[in-house]
Amino acid sequence: MAITTHHNISGEFAQELVSVGERSRVGMVHFCNVHATLPCYVDMYVKKVGLGTFYLMKNVKLPAGASLSSPTGGFNNDSEGFNLYVKLTKSASETPVVDVILM
Repeated sequence: MAITTHHNISGEFAQELVSVGERSRVGMVHFCNVHATLPCYVDMYVKKVGLGTFYLMKNVKLPAGASLSSPTGGFNNDSEGFNLYVKLTKSASETPVVDVILM
């Protein structure tokens, strides 16, 4: 099964980008904060039931209108069996909105 490579994420909840069994490889993740005035904070992590959660990024501030590219260390869902997640946290009262592209 092919992964969805483009995501529009809003809100403060964990969004699964790649699921176990999708047999996908992700080498880079690009984030763009599309909010006009407010920054947000980004977490990106992998998780496996029975093994735990491992952060690739934790509380990284993404200013309004800014972009960030983050290597994943060659995340390989074929052999590792991890899920890949992103979670946003708002910096003020407004909902964070970020575009995410997997490469």
